Amino acid sequence: MAPRTLDRVGEAGLERPGPPGPRTLVDRYFELRNRVLSSPRFQRWAATFPLTRAIARGRAADVFDLTAGFVYSQVLFAVVELEVLDAVAQPTELELLAARLSLPVPSAERLLDAAAALKLVDRRSGGRYGLGARGAALLGNRGALAMVKHHAMLYRDLADPVALLRGEAPATELNRFWAYARRGSSEPTKDDVEAYSRLMAESLALLAEDILEAFPLDRHRSLLDIGGGEGAFVAAAVARFPGLTASVFDLPPVAARASARLQASSFADRCRVVGGDVFRDALPRGADVISLVRVLHDHDDQAVVAILAAARRALDAGGKLLIAEPMARTPGAEPMGDAYFGFYLLAMGQGRPRSEERLRSMLLEAGFRSVRRAETRRPLLVQVLVAEAGGAVG
Repeated sequence: MAPRTLDRVGEAGLERPGPPGPRTLVDRYFELRNRVLSSPRFQRWAATFPLTRAIARGRAADVFDLTAGFVYSQVLFAVVELEVLDAVAQPTELELLAARLSLPVPSAERLLDAAAALKLVDRRSGGRYGLGARGAALLGNRGALAMVKHHAMLYRDLADPVALLRGEAPATELNRFWAYARRGSSEPTKDDVEAYSRLMAESLALLAEDILEAFPLDRHRSLLDIGGGEGAFVAAAVARFPGLTASVFDLPPVAARASARLQASSFADRCRVVGGDVFRDALPRGADVISLVRVLHDHDDQAVVAILAAARRALDAGGKLLIAEPMARTPGAEPMGDAYFGFYLLAMGQGRPRSEERLRSMLLEAGFRSVRRAETRRPLLVQVLVAEAGGAVG
């Protein structure tokens, strides 16, 4: 590859790239493909030729969906905020639905027709509306419904994505919401952590089941869940595996919420809670498996290195580290990683989605070995990596 010229450009301090490297055969193929696909004449021909018509129309619909995606998300938000899915659980006439939703009939009809187009509701006979296929899936997942409501902050934060990318945007709502993202400021208070701890607990139930199916803990005696929030994952683990004891480690105000939740459970004698800061305090020792559930992607690389090093120090050789989170470049779920989480974490102010390969590399550098992926039922939502602690560390 040709070297890059590092001339400084203007006050912004941007780097000017040197001349491009040599074009490969693959580059030439993509140049030809893009030239053809961007040609209006080719587009018109492909939309009418019988053998390409379906492909052309499908691609046109895909491009339109990218353009209209924000509108679709706002329709979904209105449906969830107004509890439309509960209202249509039994097929109901438009006028009755409008009254229940406190909307004028024309507005209710507009919303319900939009929701029907998105398969959240179905049109039924007699002018009624019922629950659609996507709506039924959402209604059965209260964590997903909570996330849809939470996304109102994300939509506002992404109103000017270019300003976010350039670091010119004001403080975001997501940065204020996720109190631990404001490192360097005062320690989060009880009020700071209440909303995000509740959201994490609500959205974890479905994922916990998938994680524990992918990597059963029946051969382990003690689990330490770092950044374990209100203890939702620990609760699922000890309920599923009767021989397991478990600990939650999180910031003190979050740990207090976990303690209250777990002490009220039927397995309180098998759980403990430790308050602390993983970047400053030593982790409790004695666990033979440590979990990081939706933790690492919330942090920048330097912080991830510190978390993995702390986990390695807390494990004896042969102990296991379980990482569970959505990962970048997951086959069939690429938009979830780099697009959704890439910009969600940008708005939050720290973190990034990482691929399985990148996490493997970081684990090996931290003193882990034998890194393997445990297949999950829904890799779109969560993937699992399991690593073994290597020899003694200093």
